[in-house]
Amino acid sequence: MTSVAPAGPRAGSRELPPAPPIWRTLGSRVVALCLVELQKLRHDRSELYTRAIQPALWLLIFGETFTRLRSIPTGNIPYLDYLAPGILAQSTLFMAIFYGIQIIWERDAGILTKLLVTPTPRSALIAGKGFAAGLRALSQVVVVLALSAILGVALNWNPLHLLGTIAAVLLGAAFFATVSMTIAGLANTRERLMGIGQAITMPLFFASNALYPLSVMPVWLRAVSIANPLSYEVDALRGLLLGTHAHLLLDFAVLAAALLAGVTTAASLLGRLAK
Repeated sequence: MTSVAPAGPRAGSRELPPAPPIWRTLGSRVVALCLVELQKLRHDRSELYTRAIQPALWLLIFGETFTRLRSIPTGNIPYLDYLAPGILAQSTLFMAIFYGIQIIWERDAGILTKLLVTPTPRSALIAGKGFAAGLRALSQVVVVLALSAILGVALNWNPLHLLGTIAAVLLGAAFFATVSMTIAGLANTRERLMGIGQAITMPLFFASNALYPLSVMPVWLRAVSIANPLSYEVDALRGLLLGTHAHLLLDFAVLAAALLAGVTTAASLLGRLAK
């Protein structure tokens, strides 16, 4: 008997190239989605200008007034200096927490359905939109730092510290954008998302160390603040911009872990939103 040789590739056929690593595919799609979101921003910059009003009011009115009163103990740091990083974190929070409205609009326009049938992982869609919200929030960094410099806040202008500030804002804003997209998956309408977003923004802000140190809080509020990711963003910003004692490794680890959890949760609800 003659043995049959194993069949080789057919003449004229080509072997498929190996699939690229998942991390490379995920990263390139996240970057592509960020660029798409930034293109939208270039065509409508009015949001950036209107968002600058709120941090200006907090710094000019609240910050200047409480600096004169000296009713909040902040050590050797003037209260206005202490407040500036907190207002930076607050302004990025307020910008990101309503970002889910955009994904509901894309659902209503049929764009989300088209995105979901592409090979792009849902986690990449969420991460891309989250970091796009973070890039939008960087405009608040410019506004708050410029106002702080005008008002005489003693900021640290070390380039490495400024890069750390950008990283903290990106992570914080991206996380709160994923929270907004999670709410969008649960609420399913813009009106409900707006209501829930308005209901949680002020508690998140006041239950953090943005306005006052942990030492002046009651025990129960201190526990809430320790569990609040915004507190870690503010702590990192104060350490980077003012040179105060901060737990930078812990701060960035918590922000990164919160973002990962936010991406995972929002991605799991994306299909529910598209129905």
